[in-house]
Amino acid sequence: MDFTSPQHSHLQNERIRELERQEGEKEEDEQIVAEIMRRRFFPPLITHKAWEGFHFAGHEIRITEATDCYGAVVWPSALVLCYFLETNSKQYNLVDKNVIEIGAGTGLVSIVASLLGALVTATDLPELLGNLQHNVLQNTKLKCKHQPRVKELSWGIDLEKNFPRSSCHFDYIMAADVVYHHPFLDELLLTFDHLCKNDTVILWAMKFRLDKENQFVGRFQTLFDLEVISNFPSLNIILYKAMRKGKMKPDLPNWQSEREIQGGDSFSCSAACFLFNNFHVSSCEHLHE
Repeated sequence: MDFTSPQHSHLQNERIRELERQEGEKEEDEQIVAEIMRRRFFPPLITHKAWEGFHFAGHEIRITEATDCYGAVVWPSALVLCYFLETNSKQYNLVDKNVIEIGAGTGLVSIVASLLGALVTATDLPELLGNLQHNVLQNTKLKCKHQPRVKELSWGIDLEKNFPRSSCHFDYIMAADVVYHHPFLDELLLTFDHLCKNDTVILWAMKFRLDKENQFVGRFQTLFDLEVISNFPSLNIILYKAMRKGKMKPDLPNWQSEREIQGGDSFSCSAACFLFNNFHVSSCEHLHE
C-alpha cells in the first residue's frame, strides 16, 4: 500500500476524526454525569436513620433508605430520570399530567414528578410501601399542586382489579432500574402492556448488566416502539422513550448535543442494544453506586 497516496491520507484523517468524536462524546458524558451526581448530598452528621439528600425541581429532597432491600435504595438510573424530567420540563410538561411510577422504590422519581406538577401514583411491593409513603409525604406535603398517591402494585398480579383499563388512563409511565436480576420480567412486560394506552408515553431508565436481563429490551420492542433519549456509557445507562407500536412521533431531546443536531446523527435503539448487550457485569453489581 502506498502510505503517501491521497486515499491513505483520507482514511487516516477519517480515523482521527472518529477518535476525536469518540473523545468528545466521552467528555460530554462525563460532564453530564458529574452534574447529575452533584445533585446528591449527604447529612453532615451521622443520624439514627440513614438518609440521602437530593436537589431537584428547586427543592431539597431527603430520602430515607434501607440497605437490606434493592427497592429501598436510590440507584443511579433514578437520578438520570429525575435530571431529565427537570431539564426537559418544557418539552415534557408534567403539569396536571396523570403519571404512574412502577417500581418506585424510595420514591425519588415520583417526588420529582410531583414537584413538577404531575398527579402521581407511586407504586411498589407491599413491603416497600411504608418507607415509600414516608418519603413521598415528607417531601411533597404542602409543596405540590397535586398530593401524590402511594399504591401497591405487584407486577402482573390483579392488574385489572387494581388498575381497571376502563378508568385508569396515564399520560406517563415512569420506570427507573426495574430490569435487574429478578424472576419477574414476564410480569413486568405484562404490567407495562396493561397500563399503557395508545397515547401513553413511557420514560424508562435502563441500566445494562447481565445478558439475560438485557434481552428484555428486545422483548419489550415486540409491543412498543423505543427511542433512545440519552445514553450514558460511563454508567451503562440508557434513557428510553417508548409508546405502543406505530403511535410514537420522534422528537429531538433538548439535551441532545449541538453536534448531533447539526450533523443529524442518531443513536439507534438497535445499536444501543447491540452495544450494551456485550457488557458482562457481575451479578454482584447491586452495590450502591
